[in-house]
Amino acid sequence: MENTLLVINIILAAILVVLVLVQKSEGGALGIGLSQDNFMFSRSAGNFLTKSTALIATLFIICSLSLTIISRSELEPTGSVLDKIEENQEETPKIPENNN
Repeated sequence: MENTLLVINIILAAILVVLVLVQKSEGGALGIGLSQDNFMFSRSAGNFLTKSTALIATLFIICSLSLTIISRSELEPTGSVLDKIEENQEETPKIPENNN
């Protein structure tokens, strides 16, 4: 199951990269520099590439979250890192004191 989701996630990532690179650059990142006319009657609002990019991005996020949930169930709970350091210090031999 995990391997199947991983393959699907890689395929979705590749498709997402291609869709983003194919889209036409409108200039003005995140709407900066758009006039009111372009804002209301934007040609890219209903564009097929925009909708498909949003769909693939949503599927990619869902697949990534499901991979995280599946892999998290396989992890064993561990203690604190500080507890491990204290255990290692107890196992190391002590240096004898000089009695001069």
